[in-house]
Amino acid sequence: MYGYITFLTDFGQQDDFVGVCRGVMKGIARDVEIIDITHGIAPQAVTQGALLLARAVPYMPPGVHLAVVDPGVGGDRRAIAVRTDDERVYVGPDNGLLSLAADAGSVIAVRELTNPRYHLERVSRTFHARDVFAPVAAHLANGVAFGELGDEIDPATLVRIELPEPSVGSERLGATILAVDRFGNLQLNLTREHIASARLEPGRRVEILLAVDSYYAVIAETFAAASRGDLILYEDSYGAYAIAISGGDASKLTGAKPGDELGIVPVLT
Repeated sequence: MYGYITFLTDFGQQDDFVGVCRGVMKGIARDVEIIDITHGIAPQAVTQGALLLARAVPYMPPGVHLAVVDPGVGGDRRAIAVRTDDERVYVGPDNGLLSLAADAGSVIAVRELTNPRYHLERVSRTFHARDVFAPVAAHLANGVAFGELGDEIDPATLVRIELPEPSVGSERLGATILAVDRFGNLQLNLTREHIASARLEPGRRVEILLAVDSYYAVIAETFAAASRGDLILYEDSYGAYAIAISGGDASKLTGAKPGDELGIVPVLT
């Protein structure tokens, strides 16, 4: 049995989707505590969902981790549950959404959710979050054996998201925007090690090269280290680097979006 179900989706809060799923889970597992990680993933943004799930799970208690960003609902993508050796179970679509978080622990078993006993009686073609994933998560929390969920799957066949690797040169960093948060910060596939390899220290000015435009920014440790309106490159709370505007919205200024590539070039002084 599990005392917690965490819940991440791209459903937003305007409609009834989140509330209905929570109601389904509570109707099956009355005493379980549901922790909402976020429902603000951009619509159908599987990579963003996978990244945020992987970042959040280490701060969550062991439990059932339900995640639904599912542009392939009603198609041939599989519905799955993944068990890892750190006492966690992940439930969601087999589209890569679970892959970054589940790979952080060792995957020891995977099941396709083919046993209708643990679904709602009527399963729609477009709302598997309500009819399949939520009830399965709740039944797991209630102590249903993992092996009863359905057919066994070879973990090697799971769909995986491979995050792009940055290019690190002596005069240029090449990076990819992985996600844009609600403040308009551009989250990059760069870490402290990449920045150090490029010999970029706090206070150093750099040029951000996008497809059409370029912008000047400063390497900063905090927002307070820059004047309001300045573009900064900073290490976020998860150890990755992001581009932001002190008191502003970097995505609106640059028009950049997830998947865009950019260059970072030190400004000669």
